[in-house]
Amino acid sequence: MSAVKGKKVVIGITGGIAAYKAAEVVSALVKKGAQVKVIMTAHAMEFIKPLTLETLSGNPVYYDMFSRPGAWEIDHISLAKWADLLVVVPATANILGKVAHGIADDLLSTTIMATRAQVVFAPAMNTNMYTNPIVQENISFLKSKGYMFISPATGRLACGDYGEGKLADVQDILDAIEGYFSRKSDLKGLRILVTAGPTREYLDPIRFITNPSSGKMGYAIAAACAERGADVELVSGPVSISPPPGVRLHRVETAQEMFEKVMDIFPSCQMVFKAAAVGDYRPETCYPTKIKKDRDRLTVTLVKNPDILKELGKRKGSCILVGFAAETENIEEYAMKKMREKNLDFIVANDVTRQGAGFGKDTNEGLLITRQGEVINIPQMDKMEFAHRIIDEVIRRCPDLNQGSN
Repeated sequence: MSAVKGKKVVIGITGGIAAYKAAEVVSALVKKGAQVKVIMTAHAMEFIKPLTLETLSGNPVYYDMFSRPGAWEIDHISLAKWADLLVVVPATANILGKVAHGIADDLLSTTIMATRAQVVFAPAMNTNMYTNPIVQENISFLKSKGYMFISPATGRLACGDYGEGKLADVQDILDAIEGYFSRKSDLKGLRILVTAGPTREYLDPIRFITNPSSGKMGYAIAAACAERGADVELVSGPVSISPPPGVRLHRVETAQEMFEKVMDIFPSCQMVFKAAAVGDYRPETCYPTKIKKDRDRLTVTLVKNPDILKELGKRKGSCILVGFAAETENIEEYAMKKMREKNLDFIVANDVTRQGAGFGKDTNEGLLITRQGEVINIPQMDKMEFAHRIIDEVIRRCPDLNQGSN
């Protein structure tokens, strides 16, 4: 049985050439047993007529904030309450900018503001628009607030350009919608520990050794686990991104601080995703005052930090332990060696020299390797999608894991 059967889905359609594909999404959802209502913007109706969507959905199409067809309900409130999920397909730069800045000046943007349902955006626009720093900032901000995204594809666009910005394949959109409903509570009842970001090892009060980790991957995993019903403890090094909704955040700076916090929380957890980029070494001496530039050479002796992942491997018991390996060569070989040495159940390995897979990027790709030696290739995708894919694969291979109501 389809995960969308009986679910109430609002499809928002904005003014882009890909609007016609929303009709395919509506039709497929209805065939799978979903109840579908459609909101169209004024610009969307320049590309596709409401009658098409009314025929496919079996419901009236909503588009006017102030029309009164006879029903007493205020449309944006009734639709906001009715929806189990709201999907904007296609999502233009305009709607993303509106929502990111709290603008509600038409029926769709007002409904998005009023709903408590999960909102999913499937962007589609010219590649230069999509990669514009302002649009990317809006997307990053919306992700930090819990909005989900279905990444656009790369290909030939309607304008003739070639690049990223093409609406995701209809099947990918349907898979994301079904995935949301099937995943919704599959981690309910579990307490999950996630580590993220870099650590800092101080030379003096204002200088430190660190690495370029942004924390985006760990934060995406924490957000995905929370979305799926888990009680999430996020131990984070210094990052510049907002914590995901619904997680308990513990801020640390040094590897020692992270070690202590992780060991304190770990005993009550059933699963750990160790995504932080922890410094392997720290200066033996941290000077109490600023080091002055009064010498030609400064020698710094480094000593080993505690190995958090290895210690978790010693203590893990029945806990599922997922490690990460950021490599530049021999990816699979080094990852499997790390997994054996640290007694992991799974390890996620990626080549940080590959475009779109390194530190600070919004996308990722890599290998998920199991203790039994199975290697699952995960292609490049948005880090939130990547996080869900990792969780899907882990759950599939852990039948004894308590999966709550599912």
